[in-house]
Amino acid sequence: MKIKISQDAFKWFQEEMEVTAGEAVRFYVRYGGSSQLQPGFSLGVTKDEPAEAAAAVKQDEVTYYVEQSDAWFFDGHDLHVTVNDDLQELDYSYEKESA
Repeated sequence: MKIKISQDAFKWFQEEMEVTAGEAVRFYVRYGGSSQLQPGFSLGVTKDEPAEAAAAVKQDEVTYYVEQSDAWFFDGHDLHVTVNDDLQELDYSYEKESA
């Protein structure tokens, strides 16, 4: 599993969540909402420190990651994080992992 974050999403994290160098941002599974992969579940995002990361990407000394305990949600897909221009909110899409 890979995490891919667009430049506008990196900027969103800096501006909206005030993420700075040395911090970590976790994508986590929450009950409720909707997703393309798992009905009744959606992704949340919070500042947190990794315990057992299943996937991570680092940009400008900030780590963005998913914990091993939440890896089931992705069902063999990579996570793509962008910003919805109309809503100015994070937008998640999923792409089947390539071999």
